[in-house]
Order: sequence, then structure tokens, then C-alpha cells
Amino acid sequence: MSTQSTAGGAQGVVMHVRCPDRLPEETYRQVLEELAGLSPVVQALPPTAALVDLRGALPYYGVDARRLGEVLRIRTISRLGVDVRVGIGPTITVAATASGQIPRPGGVLAITPEEVAGWLGPLPVDALHGIGPRQATVLRDYGVHCVGLLAALPPATVQRLLGGKAGRLAADRARGIARPVVPRALPATASVRYRFDEHTLDGAVVRAALLELVVRLGTRLRGRDQAARALTLSLTFAGGGSWDKTRRLTAPSAHEDDLRQLAYQLMDAAGLQRGLLTGLVLKAEDLLDADQAPRQLSLDDAREARLATEGAVDRIRDKFGTRVIGPAAVFRRAS
Repeated sequence: MSTQSTAGGAQGVVMHVRCPDRLPEETYRQVLEELAGLSPVVQALPPTAALVDLRGALPYYGVDARRLGEVLRIRTISRLGVDVRVGIGPTITVAATASGQIPRPGGVLAITPEEVAGWLGPLPVDALHGIGPRQATVLRDYGVHCVGLLAALPPATVQRLLGGKAGRLAADRARGIARPVVPRALPATASVRYRFDEHTLDGAVVRAALLELVVRLGTRLRGRDQAARALTLSLTFAGGGSWDKTRRLTAPSAHEDDLRQLAYQLMDAAGLQRGLLTGLVLKAEDLLDADQAPRQLSLDDAREARLATEGAVDRIRDKFGTRVIGPAAVFRRAS
């Protein structure tokens, strides 16, 4: 099956890309960069999928959509070591359903507008993108076993079976009613890592390592004139286990006072007892430009003094290096 360019017409050409499960975020971002090299209209679908509108890309490259899908696979495999499943169709639903029908680890399946009805119709109803297990069970109980039968039902009947909004969406998807690809990038993040030389129990050494991450992360954010809305703490354990949790700051910040307080709350939430740690990752999430963060005057003179000192410390680090000054606990291993 192949898809031909339809630039200039009403019919869209959409690519839906599925990456391997549990793909690291850094690698996922690199896949999104590869997609942006094909088309400027990319919609991230975290944690491991994305949509691409190809209407503008096809006349530029002078090839059909299937060829672009193959090019994408070659690039992700050769540059990132990641295979992807690429579905292509005239709507998001068709493209996403197609990518879901490709066996792992990867491949390309393109459906032309003329092939949609014949291809979608016989598929099991739960193969249609957006139909969950509960919805599929309800539909099968009423004798709707395939997508073609769902498309033939009046939308009002589907709404009675699945509920108002869910029923409208299911009917629209089965009948090929399209929605646009909306450009959306992942929110900016910044992360810092610490790996222990030996397996370590939670205690003074771990807390000192976490404080070091807070200092490094805050310095990086302030150097980039950014502020974080949330923090994620990830712990890795001896034996390969892991734990992570995200919490939002009360207000966007890059100040070590705020980052430290939330980082310690995250560590306490892990409830560690005898778990042997091998590493920590602290990630600043949902970043925004520092000048967009609200600045509230504080009546806490001690905090205001610490913030003023923070600026002076940053200037010292810029001149002499990041490890020449910092909290005493960070340097306890040198004593």
C-alpha cells in the first residue's frame, strides 16, 4: 500500500510514529528532532509517539509519503539505534491505527484515501485508534465486532452506547472525520545525574549527593535564564530497579532554596529503608524563561539575603569554576 501526495487538495497526509516502549526521554527528543527535519508540523505525543503533517513536505521532497517513512526509519536506526513503527494515512486515526498494526520492532504501513474503507472495515473494533478495552467490550456486546460496523452505526447510537463525548469521538474516527495535527513540542527540561562509586543506603552521603544535584541544577537554570515549574527525582537501585516521582513547585523557580526543599520532599516520599542506591537523577520540568516567572517580594529578610548571595556565588562560579564554592555538605567527602 502506498500514499500519494495530495498537496493543494483537502485530503491530508499524516504520519504517526511509535517508538519503542520505555524509550529514554533524551532519545525520544532526538527522534522528534529527526521528525522536525522532515516537516515543520510535528506534534509530540509523550512518552513515545508523535504525529507529523506531511502535506507541505511531500512537494518539497518530491517523493511519496511511504518513502519519507522509510527515510525516517533509516535515520533513526543509523543515528539513534532506534527502530520505529510508521503509519501513514489521510487522517490521524488511520495513520495511528496503521502504526499499531505493524509488528515490532518497526516498519512502514501507508494507506491511501482510496484504500481506507476497505482496509479499516474488517479490522477488529479494538484495533481502531482511540477505542479502549472497555469501549470495545461494550461495542462487542451489542454485536459491533469490526470497524466497518461501527462506521455504519448512526452517531447518535454510538453516543448512547459509549456516552456523549466518547461516542462522538468514536463515531468520527470510524467514519474518517479528520482533525488537524497541532504543532506541539515537549516542554523544555534540564537534568543532572549522580552515580555512586558503590551501593549506598539513604543517609548523609545520599543527601549530600542530592544537595550537589540541586546546586548544579539551579546553577544551570540560572545560567540559561530559565525557571522550573516542577521537579522529578529518579532513583536507581542495585539489581536494576528504579523509582521516580514528580511534584510541582508552588511557583516557577531556579533558586536553590526552592529546589532543595522540593528535592528533599521527593526523597522523603520514596520512603527508603534498606534499598541500596546506585544513582540519582534530578530533572527540572516544564521550564519557562526566567523573565516570565512571577517575582513576588518576600517579607523574609533571611531569604532575600540568600537570594542576593546566590547571585554573588554565581558570579564566583562563572569566574573560577562551579566547584569552588557551595554548601558545606556537598564538600563533606573531601574532609
